Amino acid sequence: MFQLDPRLQKDCIVIGDFPLCRLLLMNDATYPWFILVPRRENSREIHRLSDADQQQLWRESAQLAQWMEQAFAFEKLNVAALGNVVSQLHLHHVGRSPSDPCWPGPVWGQRPPVAYTAAVSEKIVRQARSELAGVLKKSS
Repeated sequence: MFQLDPRLQKDCIVIGDFPLCRLLLMNDATYPWFILVPRRENSREIHRLSDADQQQLWRESAQLAQWMEQAFAFEKLNVAALGNVVSQLHLHHVGRSPSDPCWPGPVWGQRPPVAYTAAVSEKIVRQARSELAGVLKKSS
């Protein structure tokens, strides 16, 4: 049975579910930062997913990336699966711009997160659910 890693639960806001992945908003208002987590038990590496799940992960990643480009202003989208701290397979999508405080370096471990206000995070969650409604459902 799929369970979200406790650290992701603590650091993120659940938006909903694509057919394969749970979509999370990283609770850091510094960047537009979303995370896809395949809802597969004990998944740690992309290459260990089935071929169908690998294809679905990339499809969902592309759908998320296209939506992010329309919804947020940034120059470069960084997509990464690190797993050094959280071993559960998850794919970061971080919108980056020269004006962000870590540009051009990595965002991980550089500065403490700046939490969203409840109003702003609720607005982003509503926007994502509305604009991705054709492919995203509210998670149970």
